[in-house]
Amino acid sequence: MSYSGLNEDRLTHSIENVLSGDSFPTEISSVTKNDLKQITKKNGWSFNWAIEYKDPVKDVYKLTIIQNPANIQGLISFSIEPDHVFMHLLESAPFNVGQSKVYSGVPGNLIAYACMISFLNGLNGYVGFTSKTKLIAHYEKTYRAVHAGGQRMIIYPADAQFLMNKYFKKE
Repeated sequence: MSYSGLNEDRLTHSIENVLSGDSFPTEISSVTKNDLKQITKKNGWSFNWAIEYKDPVKDVYKLTIIQNPANIQGLISFSIEPDHVFMHLLESAPFNVGQSKVYSGVPGNLIAYACMISFLNGLNGYVGFTSKTKLIAHYEKTYRAVHAGGQRMIIYPADAQFLMNKYFKKE
């Protein structure tokens, strides 16, 4: 099975405007040093993405709309472990959070990307992460993650494949 854009930038299916229901094709690409200027706590982001970016063990990627690449819709930081991909941070842009969010589908796109990276690295789709307690049920229901005790969550291969099928265009 091959997916479009298996180079640095990966095309995903889309995110959806909450008000209009319109879908917009997206891409995922590496965060650049220049991007760090806009993804700051001062601009409403919750996490310090500069720290993630500087960590040599972590890869940091952004989700953008193809026709509007200057506006970052969400971010993910992960590392490739011996037997899985571990998601360290996942964050939607401040304008994509809460009841007044502009676009839906941002976290799903980014999680599906982590699943694809797991498959591409021979890790069979295994993805792990630590969830905030209040989000455990959400991750179970929405992204088919399995609660592994404490705040640990795992996405198993069949569910990783499901997410990839949902969010990525097949060639």
